[in-house]
Amino acid sequence: MKVTSRIFRALADPTRREILQALRTRELPAGEIAGLFSISALAVSRHLSILKTAELVSERREGNRIIYRLEAERLALCLSQFIDTVCPAAVFHRKRKTEGRQR
Repeated sequence: MKVTSRIFRALADPTRREILQALRTRELPAGEIAGLFSISALAVSRHLSILKTAELVSERREGNRIIYRLEAERLALCLSQFIDTVCPAAVFHRKRKTEGRQR
């Protein structure tokens, strides 16, 4: 559950969600990500660090640049597991069965 908590804490911030959206279609260097926001590069770096700790992004070095990539499968798996826990498919099946009897 600790990992799930880190992911949801990371997703709680709108700036971090915007970073994830920016990374949705392609990898981006840290400087380009920072250029998308009106906050300091240091603040963006902190957001990236939180996303990396939550394992929602990964990084690789390319010369003196750090390139970030969205870990979309990780995000999808975590959200899917959460939805399954909170709202399991069995609930839907029970509801359909009950509605069918009432008709």
